[in-house]
Amino acid sequence: MENMTMIMVVLIVILVFVPIIWWISTSNGFKRKSIKISEALSGIEVALTKRYDMLTKLLDVAKAYITHEEELFTQVIKLRKGMTVEEINEKNAQIDSLGAKIFAVAEQYPQLRSAEVFCELQAGVRDAEEHLQAARRLYNSNVTAFNTAVDVFPSSIVAKSQNQSKFEFFMAEAAKKEDVKMSF
Repeated sequence: MENMTMIMVVLIVILVFVPIIWWISTSNGFKRKSIKISEALSGIEVALTKRYDMLTKLLDVAKAYITHEEELFTQVIKLRKGMTVEEINEKNAQIDSLGAKIFAVAEQYPQLRSAEVFCELQAGVRDAEEHLQAARRLYNSNVTAFNTAVDVFPSSIVAKSQNQSKFEFFMAEAAKKEDVKMSF
């Protein structure tokens, strides 16, 4: 008889406490998933800010360097255009002066050559887009886990009791699906 009473007590404890522990665990799971979604959304914001800041700065550098090179080469071409041998000898000092400016700039800023700046710009665009794409994938992955828990039985019972609603997946706006136009 004592064994039967003990079995009944254990059975009642299991029937009462296991569902309570499951309920609390499932509820905390929803909270953890929601926090991960917020963190992933913040990651998208960070990636967007990084992309904007970096691309703005790289475009400014590229534009400035293009202007600088264009001015120097235009001056050289103007000096050489239509010159006689005598004029070339007279203007040679001016051409040498412009050449010295080009070399001084190259020595002072050896990494700032237009082709290298454009390569850096391309690499920056690629890097920023990869970070942004990874942040969006992480967000959508977390949304999938949350939405699945909201829909799937038995966790759907807890979700309904707590008025949990599904999160929206990240979808690019129509304008953002178009190719970015970069002008110089």
